[in-house]
Amino acid sequence: MKILMVSAEAVPFAKTGGLADAVSAFAISLTKMGHDVKIVIPRYYKINRSKLKQLEGPMAVAAGTAETWTAVYTTQMPGCEKLSIYFIDHEQCFGRDAIYGNKQEPDFHDNTYRFAVLCHGAFQLCRKLNWYPDIMHAHDWSAGLVPVILKHLCRREEAFKNTASIYTIHNMGYQGKYSKNNYPDLGLPWDLYHGANFEQYGDINLMQAAIASADMITTVSPTYAKEIQTPEGGFGLDGLLRVRSDRIRGIVNGVDTKIWNPQTDPYLPENYSVTSLEGKAACKRELQETMGFEINPDIPVIGIVTRLADQKGIGPLFGPNYGCMYTLCMKLKVQVALLGSGEKWCENEIRSLQSRLPNFKAVLGYKEDLSHLIEAGSDFFLMPSKYEPCGLNQMYSLLYGTLPIVRRTGGLADTVENYNEKTGDGTGFMLDNLTPSAVFNTVGWALYAYYNKKEHIKKMQKKAMKSNFSWDTSANNYVQIYKTALRYGCGREI
Repeated sequence: MKILMVSAEAVPFAKTGGLADAVSAFAISLTKMGHDVKIVIPRYYKINRSKLKQLEGPMAVAAGTAETWTAVYTTQMPGCEKLSIYFIDHEQCFGRDAIYGNKQEPDFHDNTYRFAVLCHGAFQLCRKLNWYPDIMHAHDWSAGLVPVILKHLCRREEAFKNTASIYTIHNMGYQGKYSKNNYPDLGLPWDLYHGANFEQYGDINLMQAAIASADMITTVSPTYAKEIQTPEGGFGLDGLLRVRSDRIRGIVNGVDTKIWNPQTDPYLPENYSVTSLEGKAACKRELQETMGFEINPDIPVIGIVTRLADQKGIGPLFGPNYGCMYTLCMKLKVQVALLGSGEKWCENEIRSLQSRLPNFKAVLGYKEDLSHLIEAGSDFFLMPSKYEPCGLNQMYSLLYGTLPIVRRTGGLADTVENYNEKTGDGTGFMLDNLTPSAVFNTVGWALYAYYNKKEHIKKMQKKAMKSNFSWDTSANNYVQIYKTALRYGCGREI
């Protein structure tokens, strides 16, 4: 199949989070399966044009109220020469360091126009290349115009009549909501404001329109696919999602095992495997030394690598006067190592805790080498998310034999198997209610098993490390969804 991925980000060129990793790894897997895949993203300021090849001639894009003229650059994906990446170049839109916003302007005022240029540009790119895909796969709100443009404008063209759209929701919390005054930026006729379901409470919702128009809708885990159809998880779009429930599928993202593999990880002092776990003890010692803990192999280490955001459950952990972290470290024989950054109140609370607790150490910011060491050197990984569409850190933890302590939600529920005290089966420890006491009690449960059921812990580690989170599995599942989309959208059978 011919597949065009449309995204605001893709590694190694532009990244703010897991979306970039997922798009590139997914496209690489599809390419290696023999599919003809291309990715199109904006060329942001930090992407060096001198390392790219410019396509001949300018490209006119129908964003805004008049044609917007852009350039197009291309290169090959590092490590996968058959996968081409295309960059829409427009200095006014993308000639800035940030992708969606910066500290001064967290959500750029012209994002509607910027990403309209990307989405209309994706169709123009197909025309410029004389390459018309079977599937246009749009990722998140920033690419939400793609299914709308295909359904309401382009499918009437001979070239696109056999093209179907997939829309992947990576996080319902970010929908692309803007004032109705921004609608002309989209380069669409006004009859589509209501006709394509953009209107929400008198304003624009890009994700809502994408959900209404796409031939198939996917999310990044089966449980999250169910949760977004509830008032609690739908962020106001649960009704529309229930109406379209027959088109919704959930597929867990994969893990790039070239980067996350304890047998080959270059950031570790010693590598290890499921059949030889000795190196994990060396990683624990290195972590304890790096963080300034007492070096003691008998004290369990809990790792946390996270954005300090409400979604990640930071309230019950660090909320002043009610979070459980202080009590947890005071009452339990444990060491807690944290790496992360985010909300200022939380960073300040973490600094305060660190000054008062010898067994709580934190690095505020992000360090790739330390993130790997925490995953490998910890005994447990704490991730009590309020909601988690897919989650990657719990999968990294499993592959490294570090047992996750998670809330039963989204991708966490789909990838972690809860501990069975009687048999020792499972790969982690789960809580249901996101409260300080529930987090404390679940951590206590895990530590009880660590101190009193060592044979269970060892059994769980080995089972966890045998988990299969290959992108090939996810890609194979997506191919079936692509076939369904072609049947629904174009009446085609492949």
